[in-house]
Amino acid sequence: MRDTLPFLPQTNPLLSSHHHKHHHFPSLSRHRNLHFPTISSKTITPASLPPKTHPQLPSISHPPPPPLPPPTSRSDFQEKMLYLDSIGLDLFSLVQRHPPIISASLHDLKSTVEFLFSLNFTTLELTRILSMCPHILTIKPSSLLPIFTFLLREARVNGSDLKRVINRRPRLLACNVETQLRPTLYFLQSIGISEIRRHTSLLSCSVENKFIPRVDYFQKIGFSHRKSISMFRRFPQLFNYSIKENYEHKLNYFVVEMGRDLREIKEFPQYFSFSLENRIKPRHQICVEKGVCFPLPALLKTSEIEFRSRLEVCCNSTLPLKGSPLSCSKHCDI
Repeated sequence: MRDTLPFLPQTNPLLSSHHHKHHHFPSLSRHRNLHFPTISSKTITPASLPPKTHPQLPSISHPPPPPLPPPTSRSDFQEKMLYLDSIGLDLFSLVQRHPPIISASLHDLKSTVEFLFSLNFTTLELTRILSMCPHILTIKPSSLLPIFTFLLREARVNGSDLKRVINRRPRLLACNVETQLRPTLYFLQSIGISEIRRHTSLLSCSVENKFIPRVDYFQKIGFSHRKSISMFRRFPQLFNYSIKENYEHKLNYFVVEMGRDLREIKEFPQYFSFSLENRIKPRHQICVEKGVCFPLPALLKTSEIEFRSRLEVCCNSTLPLKGSPLSCSKHCDI
């Protein structure tokens, strides 16, 4: 039995009943043999030696580990993806443009979407709005409500026009009332733009980074501060155009190629709203060929049919009176 079960403890003769009366306790070296029997050298074989790195200890049975919980059928990410897909939005595309969406809870996303639905936005409108400005998805309804209140009460937007305003400029919903919308409103009012509800897209712009640099540009090319402000008051959309991509190219063509006076720009700042390649150059060049010169509004604002009709009148008949809408001039005496 000793050879086949070497790890089973055996009764030590020191603890037999006839030694109890002497109250004899073994020494420390002998105490170690209480649990491990003496094994003769005949029983030791290479096969019975334990590995050097694993000491020979009594076998201890452990209960099996609890089974892992079954995986959830859908992760939170999958739930968000399916929910957004149900309203026509692609989660991957939104996350690329606004990464915080990935950490937003499904509950918060639903709250925001349901709040916008409650304002009578259609699914198609909402898809377009959120695609243009994914940041809105991570804004809670409690932060969106003050924006709608500001537009109605301070910007004086009519309730019936509210959806149109947001559809035109979704970024308004990603702006803070205190730090952006209200300061911009005050600036526009200070330069004489009173009907802000007609120019609500400007409310999401930065006064310091967008408005002031554009006013400064016109002062640098020779307009006084008063005249520069007058141009923006006359045509507030002028704030939306790029200095390098719009102002510089069109102004260079106006002065160098067209040879016209900057005073016309002051009276007709809408000049910068027309395409240089598709409207300004072609019409100017045909006027040069015909030897006529139209005032800027007549040159650019009219439809193609009306422009050609005026051109025919100037070239093939007696010139109309100067006060006539068909008036043109061989010289640009504006």
